[in-house]
Amino acid sequence: MDISLLFFSFVLSITLTGMVRWFAVKNNIIDTPNERSSHSIPTPRGGGLAIVISFYSILIILFIQQSIPLPIFIGLLGLLCVAVIGFIDDHNHISARYRLVVHFASAVWICFWLGIIPWQWANNSLILTLILWGISVLYSVWLLNLYNFMDGIDGIATVEAICVLLSASLLLFVSTSNLLALSLMMPLVMALLGFLFWNWPPANIFMGDVGSAFLGILIASFSLITANNGSLDFFIWIILLAVFIGDATYTLMIRFFQSKKVYEAHCSHTYQILSQRFGHKKVTLGVLAINSFWLLPLAWLGHQCPEFLIVCVMLAYLPLIALAIKMRAGTETLLDAH
Repeated sequence: MDISLLFFSFVLSITLTGMVRWFAVKNNIIDTPNERSSHSIPTPRGGGLAIVISFYSILIILFIQQSIPLPIFIGLLGLLCVAVIGFIDDHNHISARYRLVVHFASAVWICFWLGIIPWQWANNSLILTLILWGISVLYSVWLLNLYNFMDGIDGIATVEAICVLLSASLLLFVSTSNLLALSLMMPLVMALLGFLFWNWPPANIFMGDVGSAFLGILIASFSLITANNGSLDFFIWIILLAVFIGDATYTLMIRFFQSKKVYEAHCSHTYQILSQRFGHKKVTLGVLAINSFWLLPLAWLGHQCPEFLIVCVMLAYLPLIALAIKMRAGTETLLDAH
């Protein structure tokens, strides 16, 4: 791996984030706290633009160097529309229905170019293939949106992405010679570290939809790439993403069954309730600890012993769901009490 590209990605990201912050302050692109917010200080938003520009700069360089194949390049390039509509939404609100059209179109795009979730039994079955297509598209759209939902306190979305990508990179590095995804993920990690300099609690700038939505579908893309080239099982990613998938999915289900609008802004995710009690920094550090000392070892075990993979998935989610139940996620009990 070219160390100079990693350094370039970090420097570009940290510099661009500072420039975006200056522009946001000058033009009053500020996230102002309200009763549904998890922060209390007006903060510039849209810093994720630096991550997007840094990633695509590296992607183009790698393609010119012929380090990545054309289908991967085209597939990932198509995600630019997710970043664009997120950027527009950060500045002028766009209806959820229009955002979803772009999200679904982008999900279909990556499934076409990068492949759907593989399953050997579906190879000779049109019906099973179509079902997998539907699941793959829904998975990509859900990961995109849940990442947006979970980007609610300082540093959490950035730290989660760094942990997931570093863990996946470690598994790839020590167990396979197919390092295609690694060459894309590590420069992204460096871009995230550059952004984290500004986003660490107390944050000087927020990621915004331009960054969170893009990261969600980009991580989905990496999971499809590695699952289809056989370097990393799809369920390894489900383990590594357990903090975000578990919290967002459980909270959404609770709100759905309570007949609440699932796209309405709220403050009832597990991480939001915990941040009200312990502060942003401690919760973000907690996410770092869970990823490092619980989910990574389980992903390692599942990767080395595929026969235990489903058990590892269950072990990854059970304590996180138990915590969500204990915190009464989705009910907004703690918020309503104030």
